[in-house]
Amino acid sequence: MSTIQHRLMVDRRRILQGAALAAAALPLAACGKSGGSTADSSTIKILDYYADDPDNGIFQKVLEECAAKVGVTVERESVNGTGLIQKVLQMSSSKTLPDLLMLDNPDLQQIAATGALAPLSDFGIAAEGFIEGFVSAGTYQDKLYGMGPCANTIGLYYNQDMLSAAGVSVPTTWDELKTTAKTLTSGDTYGIAFCAAASYEGSWQFLPFFWSNGADETDIASSAAAGALQLWVDLVNEGSASSGVLNWGQGDVGEQFTSGKAAMVINGPWQTITFDQSDINWAVAEIPVPKAGDTLIAPLGGEVWTVPQTGNKDRQAKAAELLTELLSASRQLSLNTERYTIPTDSQDDADYLKELPQMSSLVESVNNGRARTAKLGEAWPKTAEALYNAIQSALTGKASAQAALETAKADYLS
Repeated sequence: MSTIQHRLMVDRRRILQGAALAAAALPLAACGKSGGSTADSSTIKILDYYADDPDNGIFQKVLEECAAKVGVTVERESVNGTGLIQKVLQMSSSKTLPDLLMLDNPDLQQIAATGALAPLSDFGIAAEGFIEGFVSAGTYQDKLYGMGPCANTIGLYYNQDMLSAAGVSVPTTWDELKTTAKTLTSGDTYGIAFCAAASYEGSWQFLPFFWSNGADETDIASSAAAGALQLWVDLVNEGSASSGVLNWGQGDVGEQFTSGKAAMVINGPWQTITFDQSDINWAVAEIPVPKAGDTLIAPLGGEVWTVPQTGNKDRQAKAAELLTELLSASRQLSLNTERYTIPTDSQDDADYLKELPQMSSLVESVNNGRARTAKLGEAWPKTAEALYNAIQSALTGKASAQAALETAKADYLS
């Protein structure tokens, strides 16, 4: 889940709700041929949201290579962020769905619910070998509809020089995090920075603390949920984190790190190139857990690729062949090492870590990660909204952590 994608996701819930309503009233493309049905199966139409470089160029090259191996050519269109969902709705209405469609993994549930996607089992694509959390993200009503080669999550990035100068170790528990962050806070440098914005980014960054403390999205007002939120409240109230976290996106958090204004930050691998180009001597560890011995449960980001119900069986089959090649071990290794993302097939981890040993903690987090839609499916966006509103309320002191969550639950989920 890149920073740009997160910044555009604030409007996604509204767009997806509109898509679901419209899909109920409109015949799906499965009822007819795709817009390119006059062409033969040697041309595969692709739609994704990799509109910006470097991802745009990376995927253009890789998709062309995969297509050449399969024996087809590709006709690719890329749109920005939430524009993809609106585009899918329009194409479904006009029966012009692409042959291969990429979706941000939390969106798959809502698109699959419309009937617009074909189960991947129809083409012999199975989930064996892929990490459980990512399989869950691509599954709707027990059928696999999407899979991709690249996953991501968030970790604790830290300035090695600052920790060394302060004589502190990388924190692994919440108590250690609070102590270390306080020690590292000096002058205009805060010990830690994270995103607590009123957006899906804020909910995404909160989930490792929420889940790892035993909280569950089916009851966001549990005592475990309040305990996780209280940790964030304490970090801000004690001055170890700036109140600016209420407005910072993940890109802003990254800038706090590279400018030396935050010794530790919660962020993801999409920032790696930026961090490498800075003067910061950085490293990344797993996000601290409530107590020693606990397992971190982090959210899984990344995109899934799907085969829409275009009605053109030959082109669907070719699209599935192209997807199979995209999921191959060699493609996973090259894509993930180039993009600093994580393989979705854990069997590729050893080769990946030979190339990028500094990503070992994020590999561990991804392998233990959880899909945001795993328990709530299509209802996840509404719960994410409730969470980020509770976070805002608690961190601004308008309500206690427990009261903020109870109010959000009543207002958004009743």
